[in-house]
Amino acid sequence: MQRECTEAERQVAGLLATARRKLDLSVAFLSRIDETSRTLQVVDSSLGAIRAGYTGPRDSGFCLAVVQGHLPQVMPDARDVPEAVRRLPADLPPIRGHVSVPVVLSDGSVYGTFCAFGLVSDPEVSVRDLALMEVLAEAAALVIEPQVREEQRQAEISGRLAPVIADGGPDVVLQPIVDLRTGARIGAEALSRFPRAWGRTPDVVFAEAHSIGQGDLLELLALSRAADLLDDVTGYVAMNVSPQTLLTPLCREVLGDLPLDRVVLELSEHEQVQDYAALGAALAPLRARGMRLAIDDVGAGFSSLRHIVVTGPDVIKMDRSIVSGLDTDPILAKLAQSLVDFAHSSDICVVAEGVETAAEHEVLRRLGVDGGQGWLFGRPGPADLLVDAGTVLAPPARQPLPT
Repeated sequence: MQRECTEAERQVAGLLATARRKLDLSVAFLSRIDETSRTLQVVDSSLGAIRAGYTGPRDSGFCLAVVQGHLPQVMPDARDVPEAVRRLPADLPPIRGHVSVPVVLSDGSVYGTFCAFGLVSDPEVSVRDLALMEVLAEAAALVIEPQVREEQRQAEISGRLAPVIADGGPDVVLQPIVDLRTGARIGAEALSRFPRAWGRTPDVVFAEAHSIGQGDLLELLALSRAADLLDDVTGYVAMNVSPQTLLTPLCREVLGDLPLDRVVLELSEHEQVQDYAALGAALAPLRARGMRLAIDDVGAGFSSLRHIVVTGPDVIKMDRSIVSGLDTDPILAKLAQSLVDFAHSSDICVVAEGVETAAEHEVLRRLGVDGGQGWLFGRPGPADLLVDAGTVLAPPARQPLPT
């Protein structure tokens, strides 16, 4: 089955048609040269036997030889050039006129060649024709480069993710979630961790994985590793999943095997929700078995508010952008109060994210926020470092003065 041409290849086909028409030759093609082979990627030909996809060893044919300077860019009659005669593939017709120009990308790398050739009945080519081919080859390079860079980006991401996926997924750590009234730990959020050398936050890694079609797999591996920690801790474990991954049958199968009364599923966003009805249908049987639903990063954008309205969650996670500094910023404090009032009027619990100071904790507690998560209560770490009693940050009861 022949693959569908990309938009870049369709544009290159137009350039090739121009070259063949102007030079009055039988074949024009873009040849891609990689580390092992050369491939006729796009072809404009009057010969049915020569089609896109024709491939051979890297050093066969004329393409690499022209790039390396072993053959001239213009050969009025290739039959007069012994090196060309030696290199002509046996399955191609005898070539007469041949003109070939390297296709060079902006970083100086050679992508391949922009070529045209004729048979005995075609006119000879001349050095004068080289100028046209050079202009068309430059245009082809501009058209092709974005596609090349995207292929390189995808290959880099895939190569980086491969060992993590082969190892069963990212490392997963737990960060405590505490009751703001007492400081006692009530649960923990499972957080994915990737190699620090990558210099990427987990949300960026997951988004990159989704961009190359590996996001669902990576999320499911992280979800399974988070599920493995349920036996190691008390309280609930909050697990993150994107809406699109939740809609996959395998995700619902993984979740279906868990003690759902101890799971809080946090809906994170790597893509916008396209079908809320399907999302609700996927969540319904899980929530009927006791799973609670949380909406992450509330206050960071309109999309999370849309999730609240449509899904009716059990928990909302107040975004750190509201929490950080609300003890000194009355507008942030009012915004936090509004979210609390709204949530509590709908029987929704509020957990504040990114709590780092005792002053922030005190204001959140006073505003009626139910739970808190952040460095003040504990940094993400292995399950065996969680303390069930939590860190009691509320001030101790006043002792009576001695009489």
